[in-house]
Amino acid sequence: MSKKTKIGIVGCGAISSIYFKNLTQVFHNTEVVNCADIFPERAAEKGAEFGVLRSGTVAELMADKEVEVVVNLTVPKAHAEVALAAIAAGKHVHGEKPLGVTRADGKAIIDAAAKANLRVGSAPDTFLGGGLQTCRKLIDDGWIGKPIAASAFMQCPGHERWHPSPEFYYERGGGPMLDMGPYYITALISLLGPVSRVSGSTRATYPTRTITSQPKYGKVIPVETPTHIAGVLDFTNGAIGTIVTSFDVWAHNLPCIEIYGTEGSLSVPDPNCFGGSVKVRRFDSTDWAEVVHTHGYTENSRGIGVADLADAVAKNRPHRASGELAMHVLDVMLAFEDASDAGQAVNIGTTCERPAPLPLGLRTGQIA
Repeated sequence: MSKKTKIGIVGCGAISSIYFKNLTQVFHNTEVVNCADIFPERAAEKGAEFGVLRSGTVAELMADKEVEVVVNLTVPKAHAEVALAAIAAGKHVHGEKPLGVTRADGKAIIDAAAKANLRVGSAPDTFLGGGLQTCRKLIDDGWIGKPIAASAFMQCPGHERWHPSPEFYYERGGGPMLDMGPYYITALISLLGPVSRVSGSTRATYPTRTITSQPKYGKVIPVETPTHIAGVLDFTNGAIGTIVTSFDVWAHNLPCIEIYGTEGSLSVPDPNCFGGSVKVRRFDSTDWAEVVHTHGYTENSRGIGVADLADAVAKNRPHRASGELAMHVLDVMLAFEDASDAGQAVNIGTTCERPAPLPLGLRTGQIA
């Protein structure tokens, strides 16, 4: 067995459990050797649960010479601070989405890593799951012809009804686009390529939100960010996409993502998941046909982007959930509000390569 890359996890909240599980038990090339949290006792508890021998403060983890890759699972407004600290400590970094909450944050991370000859990776890595990889293969193999358009919808009534600490969803840097948009924009870019221009309209429907979940039931939250965003994306390849993300919609019957081509249409599963139903309806068909997944990793495989980064470093190849991709996604997401404020379309200043598809035939735990 090849050498395992040593991982340190910063941020031991709710989302961390699946990362701990997959990076310790599923992927063959990773080993979690340290974990940290702003509350060290929480890190100790999580470490004990998953057999991680060292835990403590963020500073202690950054000083750990054994840690090669820092997995940054902090809240969005802390992403840049932790990522820059990891890079300054000489470590590769893979963060939860988004890359940062401003373009300046994202650029600082990318520039610092380039100067230090280190890698930056970022969630979401759901586009590496079997559902979206199957969609990628269908498009690349010409099942729907040349893609000409896409639609994407993520609409819900907000997170204050169920999340124990939903305040950050309504702060600057939160909202439905920076929270859920990364899944949708990343999926679209992985399927169709980079975006050259966007237009959009945004609004914040309610000036405050009231938490109805425990333990903060009754707390009133000020809303500092748009909660309904409607946009149009012009892809570099000529395709036109429409997207709506909202925390203001009680119910809807719209699809997650559909791709429309010159020879058919593709129904894409929820990009927040790794599996899901993939359906195609070609020009000569009378109904949708479900397609068997061509790739594995259809269960919750969060951390696959970390494993891919580790493999890419070892083999000196590009990694798929890259900083370049995450920076482009951040740029696109922020441009919707820019376009709304300006009342005109905004050209996107960044770009990226479509990440390479995963190979066929991978067994669970393998990356390449």
